[in-house]
Amino acid sequence: MTKQEFYNKISNSKTDLISDFLDILHSKKIHYCVIGGVAINAHCEPLLTLDFDCVVIVEGIEKLKEDLKKRNYRVKTHPHTWEITHKASDLRLQIQRDERYQEFLKKAEVCNLLGYTMRLAGKEDILQGKIWAYEDLERNELKRAKDLLDIRRLVQRYPKLEKLLSEKIKRKIKEE
Repeated sequence: MTKQEFYNKISNSKTDLISDFLDILHSKKIHYCVIGGVAINAHCEPLLTLDFDCVVIVEGIEKLKEDLKKRNYRVKTHPHTWEITHKASDLRLQIQRDERYQEFLKKAEVCNLLGYTMRLAGKEDILQGKIWAYEDLERNELKRAKDLLDIRRLVQRYPKLEKLLSEKIKRKIKEE
């Protein structure tokens, strides 16, 4: 079983949503990068996630949403993301709407992850995104706890990243 087949199986996918999504981005030449749990899994011991988080360049988002809708994807607007789903999978494509993330596109690099070739945000940017998510007090408490775990995973794997953490987050990590 390939990595792609494994990920599609655990996400209950009858179609390869990640491949389809990346094909649209590449064919339309829409600049993007992967962030969130999937990106952290590229650098640390993997944990299962059904969210595929990414940043898409602002100028390409409308074209992307149109293409996705033509392919029977559902696009739902949330305060910080566009959630893209398909009836053939439990996977959720999450496109970040917060403009601060646009900077991540500049340093993203091509890598192979889960058997797919994709653009991945840099470690520092992935960490910064998790810090912003953790500091968002409107987020669900369990999501914030996972954000803190992800911060901890990155810093444990790359101790030099600890300098990017606030004293408050450092204390919180040490408490756990």
